[in-house]
Amino acid sequence: MEKICLFPGTFDPITLGHVDVIKRALPLFDKIIIAVGINAGKAPMYSPEQRLKWIQEIFKNEKTISAAVYDGLTVDFCKKIGAKYILRGIRYVSDFEYEKTIADANRTLDPSIETFFLTCEPKYTSIASTIVRDIIRNNGDASLFLPEVVAHSIKKV
Repeated sequence: MEKICLFPGTFDPITLGHVDVIKRALPLFDKIIIAVGINAGKAPMYSPEQRLKWIQEIFKNEKTISAAVYDGLTVDFCKKIGAKYILRGIRYVSDFEYEKTIADANRTLDPSIETFFLTCEPKYTSIASTIVRDIIRNNGDASLFLPEVVAHSIKKV
């Protein structure tokens, strides 16, 4: 049975912290699907299409990674794509507390889906998309926190 893992998030924008977690998860799974979630409670800075395009460009040479956009329950999307695993990145203890609550809800909805938590490299713990968006909104240089393709396309705008 193929080990398919879903890495859901808003990725608004995808950061070096996200990329770090994804790359370190590669040996654990046969396939990782990075899924841009549509969250009605959030007003994203970038369109789902733009975020998907960035992800596809970043991982274009990685055959075991694909990307998608989804809405609705994460466990429902897992069922749709055949994923039995969810990957989540953790920076701080507060992230774990929040993520564990979601993992527990997902486990209640579908006990066959397991959530894996990976901590990011220490150099990426301070990187959060919220902070990156604030830097961008205020015309700061966010390139230190972003994959090159993302930083380059943001500078073009």
